[in-house]
Amino acid sequence: MSRLPDTHFDSLLPPLAMTRRGFIVTSLAGGFAIAAGPVVAQTAIKTDTKGLVAGEVKIPVKDGSIPAYRAAPEGKTVLPVILVVQEIFGVHDYIKDVCRRLAKQGYMAIAPELYSRQGDPSRYTEISRLLSEVVGKVPDEQVIGDLDATAAWVAKNGGNTERLGITGFCWGGRIVWLYAAHNPKVKAGVAWYGKLVGDTDALHPTQPTDVAAELHGPVLGLYGGKDAGITQDSIDAMKQVLAKGNEASKASTFVVYPEAGHAFHADYRPSYKADAAKDGWTRAVQWFDKALKE
Repeated sequence: MSRLPDTHFDSLLPPLAMTRRGFIVTSLAGGFAIAAGPVVAQTAIKTDTKGLVAGEVKIPVKDGSIPAYRAAPEGKTVLPVILVVQEIFGVHDYIKDVCRRLAKQGYMAIAPELYSRQGDPSRYTEISRLLSEVVGKVPDEQVIGDLDATAAWVAKNGGNTERLGITGFCWGGRIVWLYAAHNPKVKAGVAWYGKLVGDTDALHPTQPTDVAAELHGPVLGLYGGKDAGITQDSIDAMKQVLAKGNEASKASTFVVYPEAGHAFHADYRPSYKADAAKDGWTRAVQWFDKALKE
């Protein structure tokens, strides 16, 4: 695996050290997320780095830098870019593998660690504590800003942000909708079982249904029919907003897999539903290819 040289001061600090800029996570952890439960080894997909440049990089942000995992075809530049947004568990081995899978399809894929200021998700063993102590404290404004900074970094490091896509899972699926409404350069998004409706607060002032009529690029929503946390009613509500929106919003669509639950693409977890995951991945790649390569 290739790794870019990094002489930034923060890279010399251990992952949990609080820097003078207030960052907790300064480098990515290895392995899978502990809080996600035991890994189902027989289904976990492992994508090699042959023909790729892949590894951790540092993304400059307004108050310091955050770590990210980047994978891209080796020796190529001006590549179409896909931002990969993490689950609640942060940028662990599954998210890194997704980046490599996309790189094998000809994309520069990059997943920034979006909880860097709030906590290290790799150290948590209980989902409830992870949600209350880290995830619930991450402002949408911070996330959007860090994604903007990531897009700016790839534009200077071999990526073509005139061909920009975004995908995300669970927590990251919600962010896909919000970012597609935020960044005019987004040409396409794929949201995997991301929340669509809900209460708002100071850290989360809008939900996807609030901005769905103003997307810059169409979004493909991949959802599970047996997802207890995301109802068909919420999907129907989102469809109604999209249908009344702009051209990109109207071009957005959903695929709901009747027998799949939440996190059906997470191949390292018992929630993995192979048929839905494989079909969803095929559709996602085709969606991006049409928007970013043609």
